[in-house]
Parts: sequence; structure tokens; C-alpha cells
Amino acid sequence: MTAIEFENISKQYRLGLVSTGTLSHDLNRFWQTKVLRREDPYLKVGEVNDRAHKGDSEYVWALKDINFKVEQGDVVGIIGRNGAGKSTLLKLLSRVTAPTTGTIRARGRIASLLEVGTGFHPEMTGRENIYMNGAIMGMSRAEITRKLDEIVDFSGCERYLDTPVKRYSSGMTVRLGFAIAAHLEPEILVVDEVLAVGDAEFQKKAIGKMQDVSRGEGRTVLFVSHNMGAVKNLCKRGIVLNQGQVAFDGAVEEAINYYTDSNVKNCERKVLINDRDHRDIKLPKDLEFVEAEMLNPDIEHLATDEPLQFRVKIKRNNPSIKKFTIGTHAVNMSGNCESTTASPILNAPDKAFFNIKLTIKNHTLAKGNYKIYFNIGIKDVSHGTTDYDIVKNVLFCQIFYKNKNTQEAYSGWQKGWGNHYIDSVEYKLD
Repeated sequence: MTAIEFENISKQYRLGLVSTGTLSHDLNRFWQTKVLRREDPYLKVGEVNDRAHKGDSEYVWALKDINFKVEQGDVVGIIGRNGAGKSTLLKLLSRVTAPTTGTIRARGRIASLLEVGTGFHPEMTGRENIYMNGAIMGMSRAEITRKLDEIVDFSGCERYLDTPVKRYSSGMTVRLGFAIAAHLEPEILVVDEVLAVGDAEFQKKAIGKMQDVSRGEGRTVLFVSHNMGAVKNLCKRGIVLNQGQVAFDGAVEEAINYYTDSNVKNCERKVLINDRDHRDIKLPKDLEFVEAEMLNPDIEHLATDEPLQFRVKIKRNNPSIKKFTIGTHAVNMSGNCESTTASPILNAPDKAFFNIKLTIKNHTLAKGNYKIYFNIGIKDVSHGTTDYDIVKNVLFCQIFYKNKNTQEAYSGWQKGWGNHYIDSVEYKLD
């Protein structure tokens, strides 16, 4: 039985403005569509939603011609780069906003967890919000009361149940929000990237609950995440979105491979680091990453015996910082860190911006795609480690050969590759 159907779904936005932005545009749209019964003239214009480049049109298509069905009991992972249209798709399904064109059919009640605090009234207590959310979903007070203890126990927020949710931390809010969404018996559960806010213990618990909901209770789950390990463990089917369109729809492992391969092929050698795409932790940024570049000539066909070469540009926001340490992490597409480097204590140049070139020898990474993370801070014997800045998913690279000269291919994984600390690194400041 089909639980969800997207038929020719498109969503258009006009940048920087509400409505069409001018009275003449609004009157023209009304005249063309309501009086003359013609197609909306503003649907004939617009560009793909490429956030990295400035376009010529003031209209963008967040989604364009989306068509797929989800059967009852399926768990579907929706993956893609930031700005690909994942959250917009879920907002359309949850009726937060309406599609510009097309029709969405959903069978059953939908519980959505799209962002921290979705559906919560900040002045109401946790208990009151549980009852309010249940009432919105059409449940009786008796049904909600029957589930109340289970929701509170799962969330771990019992002590704060009668406290207004505006005083909850983001982690507590997500815990309670997910507990409500998962336990109030929706036929369709929609979960966006919010689980990343929770700690590791809660993420594991939440994924286990979604597995129970889908496999044991036959409910449908749509799951958006950048954690490929979680997507692989939870989902059987994956849909890859790219610039508002379905780029791939198939088995989850094939979808992840398609996504990771396209990330490497589409990635830029030099990247400007920003908060939206690369930072999810608020740190003091006394020293701040502003740019990263991979110096290897062919980042798609690297070899295990080939040193990895990077250049990072650092902004010195705090002139009193004299010393620092810098580290790198190579993370596979399932989210596992396969290699780590850490520098000795380095002297910070006396200038506002400076570059560091890193050459990582003997990294022993096996064949596959990797995301590169960077961290900068200082290690102090008496005060421990202080992080100034941490950036993730900055660069992508692909280990393709075992030996660079012979281009020897891999026959299998060998013991000792990856998942270890590397101390063979050269650091050069300029």
C-alpha cells in the first residue's frame, strides 16, 4: 500500500522578497492565472538552487519535478548536500508550506521533527506540550495519558517535565520532541537532521526506536541526515537530491555510494569555510579557519603511498594567542574517523592572517572516499585542551590506488590500514 506519493512537485522562491515583491507582479499573476486562466508567468523563469554561485534570476527552484512513491512500512533516507532541497521536501509533506506545483498524497497521520522545538510553545511546560502535540495529531486525552510515562521515560526529561520548554537546552528539546513524535502512534514519521543535536547515547536510542517503529509496527519513516552510518543502518532505500531534483533513487548502499562519489567529483580544490556548511559547534575562534585547499594534483585518484598535502588559512582574531596546535581527521562516508594527526605546539606568526601547509605521510588510508576535518587549539598540561575552532566536511578526497607509480589496484582490505594516529606530518607556516 502506498503511504506517500509525490507527483510533479516543485517549489519556487523569490530571493529576498515575500510574494512576488511588487504590486505589478502580483496583479499580473492574478490577471494571468485567475482571469485569463493561463499558466503562472513566473513559473516559466527561475534557476536551479545553487547556493555557491550568484545567478542572474531572482527566482530559484528549491525543488523541481519531484516524483516518487513510498510504500507503507518503508524507511527511506533522503540525502544530499546542503541546499539540495531535503528540508523543503519534508516541509511540503508536513504542510508547513505549500508546493508551487504538483500534488502530495499521504495516507495517515504525520508526525514531524524538522528542527529544534518544532511544534513546541515555549511558554508551556513539557507536559502541556505533550498534550498539545497529541491533540494536534487527533488523539484523545486518554490516549495521550496512556503514552505519557513512556514518552517521559524515553526523553529522560522527567525532572523538567513541568518546566516551560523555553528553559530547555537544545538537546533536551530534541529529546522530548522526538519522544513525542515517535510514541504518539503516527502512521508517518518525518525526521530531519535534528538528531545530530543529541548526544551519542540518544542518537543510538532514537535510531533504535525508528527501527522498532518501522519494522515492528509497520509505520513509514522519512529520515534526512548527513550521517551516512545512521542512514545505512536505518534505511533500506535512499533518495539523493541534487539542486532540487532527484539524482538517484534505489538501494541505500548504492545511494550512499552515488552521493559520496558525486561529492568527490563535484568538490572544489579550494574552499572558503563558513558557519552554515562547516561548523556545528560554537567555539571562541581566537584562531579561526577561513580557507582550505588540497594541494595534491589529482584529488580523485590518490594512492595509499602518496602523501596528502593541504593548505589552510588561519585568521588570528585574538592577538594574545602566541602558540597553538593543529590537527586533521580523515573520516569515511559512514562517519568513522580513519586517521588523525596532531601537531606539536607551533608559534603563531604576528599577523592577522597566516597559512599552514600540512604534508601527511604514511596515512595508510584504504580505498574509498574521505571527508577532511580540521581543528585548531592549544594543549596545556595544567588546563587540558582548549579548542579555538573545529570545521567539518571541508575537503573531500578519494583514495583510488595502493601504489601511485604502478597504479596497482586494491584486492582487499589489509590489517593496519586506517583508524590510527599518524605522527609523520610536516608543518610549514608562512
